[in-house]
Amino acid sequence: MTGIYIHIPFCRKACHYCNFHFSTSLKLKDEVLTAIEKEIKQPQHFIDASNPVSTIYFGGGTPSYIEPKYIEGLLKTIYSTFDIIPGAEITLEANPDDITPATLQAWKNSGINRLSVGIQSFNDAELTWMGRTHTAKHAIACLKWINDAGFKNFSTDLIFGSPLLSDEDLLKHLHILLDARVPHLSCYALTVEAKTALAAQIKKNTSKDVDAETQSRQFLMVMNFLESAGYEHYEISNFAIPGMQSKHNSSYWEGKPYWGFGPAAHSFNGRTERRWNIANNAMYVKQINNHQPVFTSELLTPADQWNEMIMISLRTSTGVNLTEMGKRFGTDKLESFKSNCTVYFNRGYMETDNKYIRLTKEGKLFADGIAADLFI
Repeated sequence: MTGIYIHIPFCRKACHYCNFHFSTSLKLKDEVLTAIEKEIKQPQHFIDASNPVSTIYFGGGTPSYIEPKYIEGLLKTIYSTFDIIPGAEITLEANPDDITPATLQAWKNSGINRLSVGIQSFNDAELTWMGRTHTAKHAIACLKWINDAGFKNFSTDLIFGSPLLSDEDLLKHLHILLDARVPHLSCYALTVEAKTALAAQIKKNTSKDVDAETQSRQFLMVMNFLESAGYEHYEISNFAIPGMQSKHNSSYWEGKPYWGFGPAAHSFNGRTERRWNIANNAMYVKQINNHQPVFTSELLTPADQWNEMIMISLRTSTGVNLTEMGKRFGTDKLESFKSNCTVYFNRGYMETDNKYIRLTKEGKLFADGIAADLFI
């Protein structure tokens, strides 16, 4: 099984913390979307095109910002080009301010059966500080509309650890999501990325920096609250009611192959090669129209493959598959890895059932650092 990711590089406004590729100008909208359709139709050899596709994901940018007819058109192109399994998970990222009863019905009619909603906060002051364009009132309303429209499978994003978020407000936000019967939550610690508006504000002392201690405390609050509410913490940032895990994102963490179409989209052949498209809308359109490659490729070394296995496996509740590690990298590497994990067992950051090694709740607070320490 493979997945398909479509990058829609347009946003209504730039969020202060975002470092993804996007444009707030719709000047090249039609040209970019036409180029994406052309890229999808191109003969493909990177991954066997006959391999059935089980998930399709529209990300960005803000896919909900463009008219539903464009989403429907892209889906028709995908279905005419690839073998899509019946009941494939088809996700659309959406911002609350783009969600209305009418758009929900249009997306549903086009084939979208899962939404990922960028709520981030239910505090208007915090939303303004982040550069978001919706209000808390509209965020709450859109959750009702999603339920009313019959979407059983949807997710919301929530950011914790911002300088404006109190512990009390975080609990209020979680209760709102619980009351709205949200089956899947993606909860992220606010990260200050280079070359973002937030990074510039912090450098100029016009905004407070994030506090690591606050973020750790609030992450523990999120984990404890959602686990007590019946959610499975199946990936470091993702929680789901049993059976409602994101199939598309899970394929990334399981190392499965996926196609990426659109400016800045990434693709992976499942083991040894990655490629990524030009992160420039005008250049992407020009290259597609001139029948020239729009991507750069990278062959993964054995060390790259090891590091990726460690990084993505430790993010999941399953953990590192010791049998698979031994098969791929040999007994010596496996035994060395197990030995290097001893210090984290002793600190209570790791646990094992002799088949898998995984992070404990306390270990998840240091996931990136632990993974980096175990890299080759």
